[in-house]
Amino acid sequence: MKNNGLHKPAKEEISREEPILGETILDETILEQPSREEKVYMVLAAVPSGTVVTYGQVAELAGLPRAARMVGRILGNLPKGTALPWQRVVNTAGKISLPEDSPSFKTQKARLQEEGVVLNSNRVSLKKFNWQP
Repeated sequence: MKNNGLHKPAKEEISREEPILGETILDETILEQPSREEKVYMVLAAVPSGTVVTYGQVAELAGLPRAARMVGRILGNLPKGTALPWQRVVNTAGKISLPEDSPSFKTQKARLQEEGVVLNSNRVSLKKFNWQP
């Protein structure tokens, strides 16, 4: 049925020239962009063993500039037992951001040491261990 301007077109008749924010049209198939969390997870999964990144670096690599705190919140909400190498993220000074007396601090420190990352006074040398993709 042709649209004579008197009725709204049926869903099958609607065609979009421009994607809605957060979508990309590729070969007329709408693909959703990864969420902020998924972008952070992808960056984190790429960090090699024996290296570290900063929260701000993860944010930049994920396409989320100036979102270091958001990265921290995302990492703080990772599911228990995750396979993602969260221990490889440190603050801009190279320090573990967790309270030193917390079990998570001890876990992060032990995992980094198992990977060959050296901590002096609970600080990682970013010159030596910072990952630069």
